[in-house]
Amino acid sequence: MDYKLPELPKRDENSNKGTFGKILNISGSEYMSGAAYLSSVSALKVGAGYVELASEERILNAVATLAPEVVLASIDKISEISATVLLIGCGLSTSKKAKDIFNMVIPSEIPTVIDADGLNILSQTNLKLNKNVILTPHPKEASRLLGCTLEEILNNMEKSAKKISEKFNCITVLKSHRTIITDGEKIYYNTTGNSALAKAGSGDVLAGMISGLLAQKMNSFDAAVLGVYLHGLAGDIAKNDLTAYGVLASDTIRYIPYAIKFYLCKNI
Repeated sequence: MDYKLPELPKRDENSNKGTFGKILNISGSEYMSGAAYLSSVSALKVGAGYVELASEERILNAVATLAPEVVLASIDKISEISATVLLIGCGLSTSKKAKDIFNMVIPSEIPTVIDADGLNILSQTNLKLNKNVILTPHPKEASRLLGCTLEEILNNMEKSAKKISEKFNCITVLKSHRTIITDGEKIYYNTTGNSALAKAGSGDVLAGMISGLLAQKMNSFDAAVLGVYLHGLAGDIAKNDLTAYGVLASDTIRYIPYAIKFYLCKNI
């Protein structure tokens, strides 16, 4: 079916940070402070009003140094935090504590993005989610979610993406050089991006961007599509300046505003 790329969320001048949503980001672990930073800042960079990162103290200290805009919370205080969007899994680990936290907050009633270790934990459950949940697996994570081989995923990416959506009753973003977004019925093939994005941390940036669009009240399918598109576009613009060799995930974040500006001009 035909699918037109969505418009960016409107920015009302009569607004405050609450207008553009509050994200609870449960990310990071002892050796993964970068994932917590990248996913938090990319959500803000795409327009979210407020990101509260719940993680271990060492992670919070590291992120505080790099990004004073991110609000910090102890991982043990999650039950006391209110939010309009949940992001979980970036660098979270699959420790017993991480699994306990995951099982406490999932399934969630608010729009949710599950990435990375959140997907690995999910693959060990039989949870049914709902259509406001977005899963963002790469092919190996997809194989765990479906209990099949990596080769089976790679041999039919479209079928695999649809099977994940059907199994978990959710939206799937199956990442590759041509990322597929589907809810099991609608399907979109992304056209932006390049090998510059084949770097550690890129998935964390993407998860944050999708969450940031969700926080601005986009519907889940459109947020997933536009997040993937803008992430790839930021990578394309960064490549032009830095080459495909030299782009880091943190560089991609710096280019998000340029991707948004290009997209706005393209759609005038």
